[in-house]
Amino acid sequence: MDSKHPRTARLWARRLPGMLATATVVAGLLAAPATAAPAPAPPVAPLDQSALLSQVVPGLVDINTTLGYQGAAGAGTGIVLDPNGDVLTNNHVIEGATEINAISLANGQGYAVDVIGFDRANDIAVVRMRGAAGLPTANIGTSSNLAVGEPIAAIGNSNGTGSAPSYAPGSITQLGASVRASDESGGGSRELYDLIRVAADIRPGDSGGPLVNSAGQVVGVNVAATLTYRMGGVTGGEGFAIPIDRAMAIANQIRSGAPAPGVHLGDSAFIGVGIADAPAFGGPAGAVVRQVLPDAPAGQTGLRVGDLITAVDGAAVNSAADLSNIVDGHRPGDTVILSWIDRMGNPRSASVVLGKGPVG
Repeated sequence: MDSKHPRTARLWARRLPGMLATATVVAGLLAAPATAAPAPAPPVAPLDQSALLSQVVPGLVDINTTLGYQGAAGAGTGIVLDPNGDVLTNNHVIEGATEINAISLANGQGYAVDVIGFDRANDIAVVRMRGAAGLPTANIGTSSNLAVGEPIAAIGNSNGTGSAPSYAPGSITQLGASVRASDESGGGSRELYDLIRVAADIRPGDSGGPLVNSAGQVVGVNVAATLTYRMGGVTGGEGFAIPIDRAMAIANQIRSGAPAPGVHLGDSAFIGVGIADAPAFGGPAGAVVRQVLPDAPAGQTGLRVGDLITAVDGAAVNSAADLSNIVDGHRPGDTVILSWIDRMGNPRSASVVLGKGPVG
């Protein structure tokens, strides 16, 4: 599909408590129905579900997150890269988390999780399970020789932690696909490119899980899906996956600990404000404060709801994204000079020691 006209999809993300009866939902991706679907591929022989599950599942984990500042929780899937607990997943599976735990599907043991790093734009993250050792690892294949019509299966956590892993067989319908994705709670959208598009019933909770070929090799990382689509008059599920070659290149960069454009390493710095773009009414540009979290660094500066943040260390803040990007370049414990215009129109500034915040 032309990358200038990406499809609309939704990330399988956590919902806020008011949107469901409980505060816990399965994390994943949700997309609007796709249009102009490619022509159906010729029928392919069904995969051996039992053999694939027995081969793939031991190298997976269920990931559970607590979003303390949102009063919510979520769940997704991870792919074990290293016997000592390095795990590949989507950034959106852990984004906003104040606590992360993982359960190995090989031994049933739960582990506290540390974030090694993430790439927000490519929706890739690497986490590490504390104290893990001797875990089976996933059989990582290559996405370089995939073909339209090839049989695949998506495996993940859409049945919920503690249940049998989900299994969604199908086939590849497009390579190099694009989607515009947003989370289930109506959050901001993002565009994802160069994806594997599949005719398979990928569902919430499968995010971060493997797309596997007939040999049980991981060829992609499940990242987005539509609820329904039509192909040849048949309505079914459709999903998208990040090619494993690209996912592993990013994961290896993160694991190396070497800085790289777009890659955030370690803990996330934190001011402790909820922000939005300034209204486009001719006033000054900046990030409007919508919330000041209790006991957060911003609360010690006198910053209040309705104030307009305009700079950090002299670097202009023209939007909410600018502020997020600037803070993303810092580490917890860094001291920055925050400049803002208060609700009375007075310019103000104060030094702020950044705290450790939610992931991403």
